[in-house]
Amino acid sequence: MYTTTRCETTIPSHQHQQDQNHVQKLPSGLKMKDVSGSVVVVMVPLPAQGHLNQLLELAYFVASYGIPVHFVGSATHNHQAKLRSHIAPSSSPSDICFHDFPTPPFHSPAPDPNSTYKFPSQLQPAFDAASFLRGPIASLIRSLSLESRRVVVVHDSLMGSVVQDAASVPNAESYVFHSVSAFALYWYTWEATGMVLPKEDEVDIAELLSSEGFLSLRVSFTDEFLKFIASQHEFKKLSLGSIYNTCRVVEGRYVDLLASATANGISTKHWAIGPFNMVKAPDKSSKRSAHMCMEWLDKQAASSVIYVSFGTTTALSNEQIRQIAIGLERSGQKFIWVLREADKGDIFSGGGEARKIELPQGFEETVTAGDLGVVVRDWAPQLEILGHPATGGFLSHCGWNSCMESISMGVPILAWPMHSDQPRNAILITKVLKIGLIVKDCMNQNKVVKSSTIQGGVEALMASEQGDEMRKRAAELGVAVRGSMDEGGVSRAELDSFITHISR
Repeated sequence: MYTTTRCETTIPSHQHQQDQNHVQKLPSGLKMKDVSGSVVVVMVPLPAQGHLNQLLELAYFVASYGIPVHFVGSATHNHQAKLRSHIAPSSSPSDICFHDFPTPPFHSPAPDPNSTYKFPSQLQPAFDAASFLRGPIASLIRSLSLESRRVVVVHDSLMGSVVQDAASVPNAESYVFHSVSAFALYWYTWEATGMVLPKEDEVDIAELLSSEGFLSLRVSFTDEFLKFIASQHEFKKLSLGSIYNTCRVVEGRYVDLLASATANGISTKHWAIGPFNMVKAPDKSSKRSAHMCMEWLDKQAASSVIYVSFGTTTALSNEQIRQIAIGLERSGQKFIWVLREADKGDIFSGGGEARKIELPQGFEETVTAGDLGVVVRDWAPQLEILGHPATGGFLSHCGWNSCMESISMGVPILAWPMHSDQPRNAILITKVLKIGLIVKDCMNQNKVVKSSTIQGGVEALMASEQGDEMRKRAAELGVAVRGSMDEGGVSRAELDSFITHISR
């Protein structure tokens, strides 16, 4: 075993505002069970925020059944996962062991807001460094296999090469975790293979996917990342099944279609056990974030505020930020705008002068004085904002975490996809589920979206009959998704099925 391995059985308390203000309890409906026997689970995430948090949330679910979970990564990225977790240390199971394994030092450049493409290429060195986790993880699996009846490895779909040695351990088995929607995965398969697909009932999605300048893999990803994806794909055959952070209420059709499209005569299982995030927002009487934006939200009318956030990987140019500010102000709609720089590969590293994100002169003072909006420059309690009765819309990049959180809380989305799976998620939201609108002209990567377009999109979602219809549909879907996590619900049944399977 590696001497640098550090195993913690509980999440430590960090002296940081995020830990104090932005944690939630496990979703209601989950009860502590003990079905483990001598089964242990090893979780292996990709070191990026949208991947780290999903596997950590899944780790809590699994541990709530009394199954020991080993969460593996570098010290930096384990720290990041815990620091930004929505799960309160007091409510988390004790059977989660964090292993801080060594990786080589890697370059951690600042994001480039003026890049031709929006894909976060600054994270690639961290992904490459993670390949060196293979040796320590192999040693951990072998060590656990001597003490356990079965070692179950759940790994990010982009970490297949790192866990490949599990296949040589007789009592170990691996499962792929997909951090993106089943819809996006299905259409990736279509684009990669050119297979014949069933005709959609209401919209020809294949035509949308192949339309000029929209959703091309080469627009969504860098060539380097496409090669990285390809290098991991060959190890998928070592997996016994797939796990998705989604709900059959939302994507049951695409989970089934994906299962059929990827079978190839191999008996693999598919579990849609999301949403992983909390599905019920805390009320005012319960302990919740003390963030100043929550106090401001309490004073606003129901469904009157649009939440604006582009996630942890989007770096916007100064001119684009200026246009967003003008568009929001001119729309006259109340807003909370999270304005932060995109993550570096190591969010804790120093070096270089941090970019100061500028807003138009007097903008913050004007919107604050007029009670029009709030600009948040630190980590925001997104789930609580989306779950607040005053929030009526979400201007989003359509990362899958944000989509699932918004769907869970019944909030419609004004979609502004930037890269990766986000354009496909935007189609799911707007064309299939019909719980959102697209910001027009946003897929031209070299073009700044003008304030008039942003203003029009915000007004359409927040102050029109069409927007009201979206809100009604989103609210209905949110009720169904939240119910899926209750005892007897479809997602709860899928989670129980997975636990029963690995504990067989």
